[in-house]
Amino acid sequence: MKINVCIGSSCHLKGSRQVVTSLQNLVKTHELEDSINLCGKFCMGNCQKGVSVEYAGHFISMNEENVEDKFKNEILTKIK
Repeated sequence: MKINVCIGSSCHLKGSRQVVTSLQNLVKTHELEDSINLCGKFCMGNCQKGVSVEYAGHFISMNEENVEDKFKNEILTKIK
């Protein structure tokens, strides 16, 4: 699965670096390095609520506080 994380200026200000770091740690913790490809992407036009993240045709907003819950409830359910 490819996961695009917005690294555009608006999402950068909203914490995209921290979201990317958290996602990298979660992928490693769940041993999904062979199943998930994390990519940075410039503005995806969906940054109203937080850092824009796209996976499997879905757009969600993440921030430092909800990245773990969204990963477990949104992304892991699509993989396992």
